[in-house]
Amino acid sequence: MDRSEEFKRSKAQCLGKADLSRKGSVDDDVVELVQLLNTQDQFFTTSSCAGRILLLDGGVNGFEVQKKNCCWLLVTHKPCVKDDVIVALKKASGDAILKFEPFVLHVQCRQLQDAQLLHSAAIDSGFRNSGITVGRKGKTMLAVRSTHSLEVPLSRKGKLMVTEEYIDFLLNIANQKMEENKRRIERFYNCLQRALESETDTSSHPKIKQKKNPVYLHKKKRNPEKAHGKHITEQNDEEPEYDDDPGFNINIFPEEY
Repeated sequence: MDRSEEFKRSKAQCLGKADLSRKGSVDDDVVELVQLLNTQDQFFTTSSCAGRILLLDGGVNGFEVQKKNCCWLLVTHKPCVKDDVIVALKKASGDAILKFEPFVLHVQCRQLQDAQLLHSAAIDSGFRNSGITVGRKGKTMLAVRSTHSLEVPLSRKGKLMVTEEYIDFLLNIANQKMEENKRRIERFYNCLQRALESETDTSSHPKIKQKKNPVYLHKKKRNPEKAHGKHITEQNDEEPEYDDDPGFNINIFPEEY
């Protein structure tokens, strides 16, 4: 089976599976983007999150919260209000942490040039922490994400450690980040549409050359965590609008990527 047929088979299998996420469906703010990608022959999405505000109760063993081992006290993909957080905090028995997690999208691409097109659209939209991973068998994945996250501890062993005024302050920040997150998703959708239209025009008129962003290739040693898909490292940057790392890596991993 050639690579094109193998990609088609993988796409059919992935899109035919049930959604096993907690929500059980694609988030409203990324439905159109996901649909746009999945209707293209060269892409299919494997996971996505539009961005969310979380309140987690991580037990009493310190502030290192692992989502799979903690209690979700509150989760919303929309702006959040103080009263909802206060009510949820009453259920906390350990170390409660308020988090904002920005947009993330994982896309399998038919070939490297398809991933480069998608990566360019992501960069132009403000998702500067995006990266491409290529396996030995040519499996090409693109992870699109931001780094404008937020994570703040609120309670210790069930005791609230901050004032309600401070919680209100944090939620104002988290809600602003949510709004910026939504704007970036909209820009990404529009940039991707233009890129796909431009690609179609270029194919119809071979003499027209399409300008592309430069690509920097970096070979890295195998890392067990990265080999299982954890190839994006979040970075903190304090620029308000485009606060992501402008770097871009293509990591070449063994076939068990």
